[in-house]
Amino acid sequence: MGDRYSLQEEPIHPWIRSAPFFQGLPESVVEPALTHLVTRTHPANQVILLENDWGGSVYFIFDGWVKIRTYNLEGKEVTLNILGKGELFGEMAALDEVPRSTDVITLTATVIGSMPSQDFVKLLQIEPLAGVRLSKLMARRLRQVNRRLRLRESDSQSRVADTLLFLAEGQGKKGQTGETEIPNLPHRELSSLSGLARETVTRVLTRLEKKGLIKRDQETICIPDVLALERLIV
Repeated sequence: MGDRYSLQEEPIHPWIRSAPFFQGLPESVVEPALTHLVTRTHPANQVILLENDWGGSVYFIFDGWVKIRTYNLEGKEVTLNILGKGELFGEMAALDEVPRSTDVITLTATVIGSMPSQDFVKLLQIEPLAGVRLSKLMARRLRQVNRRLRLRESDSQSRVADTLLFLAEGQGKKGQTGETEIPNLPHRELSSLSGLARETVTRVLTRLEKKGLIKRDQETICIPDVLALERLIV
């Protein structure tokens, strides 16, 4: 898998201010929490964490994309989530002090800040808003997982549409004409997220594009009408 730590250090503060988790928190609380935070640039396909690693840090994504993965009983890779700029990961191991439950791998060149677990927990203890934000984040992720589990027996069109909406909820951005833009991930990642064969995902995406429900270019998938895509889910 290569060296997980062949990294380049970056300055901290320009990146920190872009992280929603820290926005609006008092400077008197944020500054001490950042004392030991280190930001690094990781290349694409770099392993950041491995399942069963011990949780010594919490990680903030300042730029780029990572995937959270595990393996099923047959040894097949399962992508649980795709995280991008402004997201965080590694918080569960920091809170309950047990080994990591998943792998984390970069999909693109990614800038990540790592904060020692004890600093993160102390921040939660002294700043109520930080705790509320973390609780909302974990609740949103749980709702997303529950929804995807309910759709496991649905048809392929519903499952692909839900995967696109899942990405739109987490990483969607409004385009200049009001459409929602999400990253145009490799079909193998969409396949793993949806639990469908890659060929099936490709066929469904082509069908959705012909219906005008999505538009694709090399970097992004545009969703002109999110509600229209939601109505496909049965």
